[in-house]
Amino acid sequence: MLNEIQIKQYQDQGYVLVNHLFSSQELDLLECEFDGILERRERHKVGQDATWAGDWQKEFGKTSICFAQDVQAYSAQWSRFLLQEKLTESMADLIGPNVQLHHTKLFFKPPKKGSGFPMHQDYPYFPHEKHSMMAGIFHLSDTTEANGCVRVYPGTHKEGPLDCDPRKNYLDQDVYPIEKGVACPAKRGDILFFNYLLIHGSGPNRSDQCRKTVCIQVRDPEDQPLDNSHCSHAQGLMLHGIHPLEKTGMASGTLGTEEAALPKYT
Repeated sequence: MLNEIQIKQYQDQGYVLVNHLFSSQELDLLECEFDGILERRERHKVGQDATWAGDWQKEFGKTSICFAQDVQAYSAQWSRFLLQEKLTESMADLIGPNVQLHHTKLFFKPPKKGSGFPMHQDYPYFPHEKHSMMAGIFHLSDTTEANGCVRVYPGTHKEGPLDCDPRKNYLDQDVYPIEKGVACPAKRGDILFFNYLLIHGSGPNRSDQCRKTVCIQVRDPEDQPLDNSHCSHAQGLMLHGIHPLEKTGMASGTLGTEEAALPKYT
């Protein structure tokens, strides 16, 4: 699915932007479901502002960003999206043939006052042994520097986990300011893939246009979590390839660490 140049960029720089995987009709359906999730959550008063606390945001003033975890728990259309071969094969080209879902998140940055995110690594939230964890930012609207596109520090995934204040989980913004990151503007339908060790963040939305994205976090199923503090709906679902059970202890009837940590439903 991806070419050698794209794969090499991901390996060397820690990120790659993939264009035009989905048709306008497919995007219209997904955006309608995206809007429906937000509308239902607002109607039932379960909206959540995901703006990060801390001194980093003082210069930006009062901002907000709407957030919902696990889009596949709200919409069958989004469940089907996660299993689309053009998506899963792209993921497999970057992290190997076996791709397992970790979680998804919806983000809506409103016009004029949409919150950004300080520069950080995703590692502190769900650390793994082999660092196969990858994010895919799926864009349902065009993103620009004006409306708060993702910014990255290329190649920083090779530095490994970096020290940060455990109360905040973001990096020193004097060392890694948002505005110094390389901007990654994207068109509607583009997906920005990046390793969870890559330093990334985004500026606030100061434009007249909203920004709609869904983050999909995946991993190699053989890459074991170092803790189980970030469980989510459908975590462990295989999106591509197989789960090599014999390497996790599940073949003998015991639970792997990630399965044991999931909530049980009756």
